[in-house]
Amino acid sequence: MAKEKVAVLGASPKSERYSNKAIKALEANGHEVYPVNPAYEDIDGRRVYDSLSALPEKIDTLTLYVAADKIGPYVEEIIKLEPGRIIMNPGTESRELMEALDSAGIAHTEACTLVMLSTKQF
Repeated sequence: MAKEKVAVLGASPKSERYSNKAIKALEANGHEVYPVNPAYEDIDGRRVYDSLSALPEKIDTLTLYVAADKIGPYVEEIIKLEPGRIIMNPGTESRELMEALDSAGIAHTEACTLVMLSTKQF
């Protein structure tokens, strides 16, 4: 299994949040993780990026943890990022984003990152 560079949009320092669990699970599976959230500078000793445009490397997968009704301001930045694929975790599915991704030819799936990792489908 190839290790990927994965950005987590909506990363949280709260251990009960799914984005936090995903960061830990992605790292445990050997992936390079890039938490993204303008509200935090650090999550458990990891640098947090304030925007997708601040990421230092090309991203293989972008996994979303931002509510569908709040994703609008990120759509343009997501398209510019040109990740290999996007995982829309439950509650993040946005018709606006899906249409923009389809127009840009960016692969996307509605799935749960944690389930994908635990079932070796990541």
